[in-house]
Parts: sequence; C-alpha cells; structure tokens
Amino acid sequence: TMKNPVPQAASLLLEKLMLLVHVHVRPFLAGSGGETTPPAPGDYDTSSFKRGDLLEVPRTLFVHFGIYLGENRVAHLMPDILPSFTDDLQQIQQVVTNKRLILGVIARTASVRVDTVEDFAYGGSILVNHMDRLFEDQVLGSEEAARRAEKLMGATAYSLLWNNCEHFVTYCRYGAPVSFQTDKFCETVKMIIRDQRSVLASMLVGLASIVCLGLAPSTTLPTIFIPFFLWMAG
Repeated sequence: TMKNPVPQAASLLLEKLMLLVHVHVRPFLAGSGGETTPPAPGDYDTSSFKRGDLLEVPRTLFVHFGIYLGENRVAHLMPDILPSFTDDLQQIQQVVTNKRLILGVIARTASVRVDTVEDFAYGGSILVNHMDRLFEDQVLGSEEAARRAEKLMGATAYSLLWNNCEHFVTYCRYGAPVSFQTDKFCETVKMIIRDQRSVLASMLVGLASIVCLGLAPSTTLPTIFIPFFLWMAG
C-alpha cells in the first residue's frame, strides 16, 4: 500500500523551521553558551570573488545568501534581537549567538551586517552567482549590487515571507526581492492543509506559523489558518 504523504510532509515542515532562519546553524553545546569555535581566517580562497558577487552557501535544510563587498567582507541579513536594544556597533558586530538569533526570529528583527567570508560561510561550500541563471537579463552591475547592499546596512525587520536573506540578495543583484525557499515552504504548507485526513499535520502548521511567522501566542487557531487558506485560494 502507498504511504500517506501527509506525515512525511509534516516532518519536512518541522525540519524547514530552521530554513526560516536562513543562516548557518551552530550546535547547542552545554556549558559553552551554545557556540562553537568559528573557522580560522584564510580557510577560503577569495581571489576569484569580485565585489558585488552573490555568494550562496548550501546547507542540509536551507541556503544562506550574501553579497561580497571585497576585501574578505560579506554583507548578509541575519535575524538578531540585539539591534532592538542597543546602537553599540561594537556589540552588534560580534558574532551572532544562538540566543540572539532565535530571539530575533521570534521578535521578527534582523540586521544587514558585514562579516568575514569565514564567519559567513561557517565551513560550508560557497557558490558564486549561482542564481544568475534564473534571472538572465535582470542581473545588475556588480558595483550597483554592492552599493545596494551597503545602503541597507543596519537594523531591519525580519520576515519569512517578505524579508529574509534571499530577499536581500535578490534585491541587491537583480533589482527585485524574491525568495524561492519561501515559495517551496508555502507549497509544503498548502499540501498539508489540503489533506484534511491529518489533524496532527494541521496542528504542526499552526505551531509553525506561531514560531516562524511571529504570530502572538494569544492568536486563536482559526486566525492562525487564515493566511494559509488565502494561499490555497490563490
């Protein structure tokens, strides 16, 4: 007999919770503040990178994006709660901890920051301008892409649907904010909701919307599902 695809889709949805963060994931380690030692400088050969290049770091469950600014610097958007509490650039520029990251997702706050290539990629392989093939004639000049990234530096809102790291880089390099990862996530949600055989799957969708879309804890389940039914109708 054919297996019910809904539990598999629900499982995929839970895994994709980490996709919503759109950043490199560091393991939670007891007694160390949840952080691991970052890669040493010089782990990546940046000689072939050009200012304005779109850097893409594939992960198991998601892809993280940034714009190369030259001199081993990458601008990228990361969820971060700290800019909501301080303007101290020295504190904000420190490597984002897991706590700052998670609280930023919940509070829907982020920052466009500059990190070294090593901190940006965090041990992952880097693809350069891999998305250009999807936009063809829409690619802006490299200097224009870099300048757009630099103009957006600082605190910003975070949203899975409207403002994540992929939206940031596609706006900078192609002139229009787009997120293919978000589209895939929404299609998974639609598939789960359309199959009314699984109450558990629907509950998971509701929980995911609370955690990832920033809905208030007091929101009722019918309210939670309104945006998803609108997606279905579309």
